[in-house]
Amino acid sequence: MSLPGALQVFHGRVHDSLSRLMAHCRSLAEEELNRELEGFGYPTVRWQLHHLISAQKYWIGVLQGRIDAEEDDHLYPTVRHLEAYRSVVFEATEAWLQGVTEKELQTTRPMLTWSGKEKDLTPVHVFYRTQTHIFHHQGQVLAMCRSMGKPGTAGMDYPIG
Repeated sequence: MSLPGALQVFHGRVHDSLSRLMAHCRSLAEEELNRELEGFGYPTVRWQLHHLISAQKYWIGVLQGRIDAEEDDHLYPTVRHLEAYRSVVFEATEAWLQGVTEKELQTTRPMLTWSGKEKDLTPVHVFYRTQTHIFHHQGQVLAMCRSMGKPGTAGMDYPIG
């Protein structure tokens, strides 16, 4: 399997797990979705979910020479809105993976990032970072749900089978 193909499989599995988490979060009342909890950089479940989706959009944009960073969390007031947003970002990432070559993925090059900073980045590392970042925030969302008495169920980890 090619590297882009392997990354597509990886991406699909990560988002399958994220979809299960978001389905679980549909059980949260609006107040729970927006309840601010101490100890989290993004203090609500809704903000956590928005952040992890937006971060993938931002970094895939960087790989394509764009800065896609907007303060638009107000446009996603419910889990269903966030699920639609996740789907759009998933599809955009899949389209990028379908068009990128193995050489492009592994070639370090200067890229423009937040605040106009130029950094030498390797696309495959940036891609992996977007996916591991999702699991970091999934863990935070699950901890938040648990603290509200709504723990997640099994099967929200990376599926290996």
